[in-house]
Amino acid sequence: MTQFLLWGFSKNWELQVMHIALLLILYSTTITGNLFIINAVVFDTHLHTPMYFFLFNLAMQDIGLVSVIIPKAVFNSLMNVRTIAHSGCVAQVTFFFFFLTCDVFLLTVMAYDRYIAICNPLHYEMIMNRKACTKMIGGVWTASLLNASLHTIFTFITPFCSNIIDQFYCEIPYLLKIACPGLYVSETGVIIFSSTLTLGCFIFVLITYMQVFSSVLRIPSVQGRNKAFTTCLRYLTVFSIFMFTGCFTYLKPRSDSSTHLNFITTIMYSIIPSMMNTFIYCMRNKDIKITLSRLFGQMSFHF
Repeated sequence: MTQFLLWGFSKNWELQVMHIALLLILYSTTITGNLFIINAVVFDTHLHTPMYFFLFNLAMQDIGLVSVIIPKAVFNSLMNVRTIAHSGCVAQVTFFFFFLTCDVFLLTVMAYDRYIAICNPLHYEMIMNRKACTKMIGGVWTASLLNASLHTIFTFITPFCSNIIDQFYCEIPYLLKIACPGLYVSETGVIIFSSTLTLGCFIFVLITYMQVFSSVLRIPSVQGRNKAFTTCLRYLTVFSIFMFTGCFTYLKPRSDSSTHLNFITTIMYSIIPSMMNTFIYCMRNKDIKITLSRLFGQMSFHF
């Protein structure tokens, strides 16, 4: 097939407008917050630490994740265009899965970083040195690229018996729905493998934060304990939403379901976590806020 027909938004124009408005709000919020994080980390040398190095990479990946799907979906809806070229669909699947996997692995690495910082602070600089951090990021990007390539290959070697995708972008579960019966076993196996890997990351994060919580309980300051607990709980909440809605989307039966439910679950695992990261690490982070206030103060002074 040379092209696919995307059919994710409602045929009702009022609902389409609501979907477009919601996507634009989420997109602009996510892009703005992550750009703030990137600028703060780049321009403030005090933030050139492992934690903010990982946060810088997370912000770039979150921008990439939402940019792969939202601009194209909004443009298609506004221009009343439903088609996407086969090559465009392949590229969308590859980049979407790449950034999605990067988020999972990087959030796991960041949990390990916090574990070392809180539970083993005397050896933090030795363990989380620049070389080790660079290797971790390289491993995250390499493993994510391999995972995305596997999903793309096994999805598109499958013959399709239709070209109508019941989603507003090329998403693997909806591509498998239009695959010829019995010919999507390989990609299903890859999805199960990826889901198991994601679950393993989630269990690792839970165990890591249980250790962090036990260390936090020994902090004498009540305010310090509350701050640490609040940050960790926000992080775990976002990671849980991301994991459970993502697994629900990819592992649910291929039977037909409500378009509204498809839209909501897609938003919950592909966009909401990227947006929430900006609130956790930007709006609620004292160092980031101080740096941004300085940057904006300098900009206003020059103007």
